Amino acid sequence: MLSMKHTKQQKIEAFGRLLDIMDELREKCPWDKKQTNESLRTNTIEEVFELCEAIVKNDDSEIKKELGDVLLHIVFYSKIGEEKGIFDIKDVCDALCDKLIFRHPHVFGADEVRTSKQVEYNWEQIKLKEKGGNKTVLEGVPASLPSVPKAHRIQDKARNAGFDWTVKEDVWDKVREEFTELKQEIQSMDHDRMESEFGDLFFSLINAARLYKINPDNALERTNQKFIRRFNYMEQRVKEQGKSLKEVTLEEMEGYWIEAKTGNL
Repeated sequence: MLSMKHTKQQKIEAFGRLLDIMDELREKCPWDKKQTNESLRTNTIEEVFELCEAIVKNDDSEIKKELGDVLLHIVFYSKIGEEKGIFDIKDVCDALCDKLIFRHPHVFGADEVRTSKQVEYNWEQIKLKEKGGNKTVLEGVPASLPSVPKAHRIQDKARNAGFDWTVKEDVWDKVREEFTELKQEIQSMDHDRMESEFGDLFFSLINAARLYKINPDNALERTNQKFIRRFNYMEQRVKEQGKSLKEVTLEEMEGYWIEAKTGNL
């Protein structure tokens, strides 16, 4: 917890200190000096995923730490842009501020909205109109997004354009339909068709999650973490018997798994 609320001036000074450190690192550190946009890209992806992991764990201390790592990369890319004479951190901030003001006419202009849903709808419409913005509704979905959040984002953008279920409960009929089609393809053992129908089933389940205000990526990651905890418990219990997992029966492993589950792991 903050012992005191930092003033705007203190925040500006802290950001200025970061910029000064970045300048010095770029000048004096052999590793930092040789970095490029391309060399940093993979690390940036890793840092964003580490931030996401901290958010899923609801670990405020880790969130603060990982936000710092992501911020470092933003400052780093901006420094590289400055050295190329293309842009610097001020240009980055100015472009962001201009975009936020333009996309929030209900805050900085005369438009009026009453709900967050109206804000989301207006946001997509403004993005279609603004100079250099998206030419189509789905153009703003990054091609490199992982499949689960990409599907969720596609569906969300389609909803903002008015393409959505009128009654959310009807989505379950679609889920059942896709599951039935998958079972039919499994019987035929056509691998290509099976994969296609699996994709359709996943897409419909993600759609259902969206309609019920569930983040599918968060939900899946929670299950991943739960499985890891229970599997680790099972493995530890087996080791306590002086054995490895390959030396015990499936029934024994199932018993330890139930122990983990009963213990709310």
